[in-house]
Amino acid sequence: MKKVISFSLMLMLGLVLSQVLPTHLGESYAELKHLVELMLGICLAFIMINVGREFEIDKSNVKIYVKDYLVAMLAAALPWIFIAVYYIFALMPVEWWSSGDVWKETLLLSRFAAPTSAGILFSMLAAMNLQKSWIYQKAQTLAIFDDLDTIILMVPLQVAMIGSMNWQMVAMLTVIFGLFFVGWRYMSRFKMRQTWYAIFTYAVLVYGSTLLIYTVTNHFFGEKGAIHIEVLLPAFIFGMVIKNRHVGGKREERIATIVSLVFMLLVGMSMPLIDMSGAVPEGDNNSIIATVPMMSGWEIALHVLMVTLLSNLGKLAPMLFYRDRSLTERFALSVGMFTRGEVGAGVIFIALGYNIGGPVLLISVLALVLNLILTMGFVYVVKRLALKAEAQNR
Repeated sequence: MKKVISFSLMLMLGLVLSQVLPTHLGESYAELKHLVELMLGICLAFIMINVGREFEIDKSNVKIYVKDYLVAMLAAALPWIFIAVYYIFALMPVEWWSSGDVWKETLLLSRFAAPTSAGILFSMLAAMNLQKSWIYQKAQTLAIFDDLDTIILMVPLQVAMIGSMNWQMVAMLTVIFGLFFVGWRYMSRFKMRQTWYAIFTYAVLVYGSTLLIYTVTNHFFGEKGAIHIEVLLPAFIFGMVIKNRHVGGKREERIATIVSLVFMLLVGMSMPLIDMSGAVPEGDNNSIIATVPMMSGWEIALHVLMVTLLSNLGKLAPMLFYRDRSLTERFALSVGMFTRGEVGAGVIFIALGYNIGGPVLLISVLALVLNLILTMGFVYVVKRLALKAEAQNR
């Protein structure tokens, strides 16, 4: 639980620093912001490589995973759709409801609620000695699949954000589909060192590659012609082709936790300045939904509660399936899927790259923080339900 609480505190600390540092550092803040973005990319690559390493399936019998993938996809899609619809009809002016651009931006940001935090979920269930239970085994599969679904769906969302089809778009799509092919073709194929410093080195190289592609194309074709491939997918695919070998030890776990904590801090620090006066933000680079005027603290709090409720309501999807198991087990599985963490924060980081801001972004970050805090309650519920299910199965 210390890990979950620390995630929340680091994200909130970063949010505070994002509002304080620009005023205190003045012009030199631009250099710090550049460093923060660089470190964010590396940390996200490190996290996604580890997520990719956990993705292991039997390719000779893919049919056995079809149902689990569909359930995971639904468990990822429902929170996303619920929140996107809520953002549009509860936060946007009526005249924006039919705007395609507003929907694109909202759908991209709302995706933060889709992925379950596999790391937090596995640690939570393992701490309760549930490794051999059906709940643990099924949660392990669903959490990895809904992370994969989030990564896959981010591709068309980012393509929609870019807009018109041109040769740069074709090149980017070619690289993306090429990565999917490589990931599937060479899944768990390569034996590589998997100590924390080796994975950190891979993270630097993967993020450096995406940065190099962007820098070179930006140099020759300008900002509008640059090819920007988010590190989320390349890092996941890199981890996917590594033949996973669990490197145990407290040191490895400690370093992985530290990287995740730093990542949460940096996501908070990347937040734009928040003007609580209610004025409409100025600037040509702002997204449309960034121009929504800031709300009062009470309004923000109400929307955070609603977003948290809707995002977890959507995660109850597994209860509709696996009818051969008891309702208690299915409910415990669904509550276990409530956990959110680094991948959701990664989606927020990507949204920041498209200058999405304003109260909608603030609500999303605070909802992620609240959900992390509530994880302690989720643990208690899952534990009670798991014990009840075990007693019923005797």
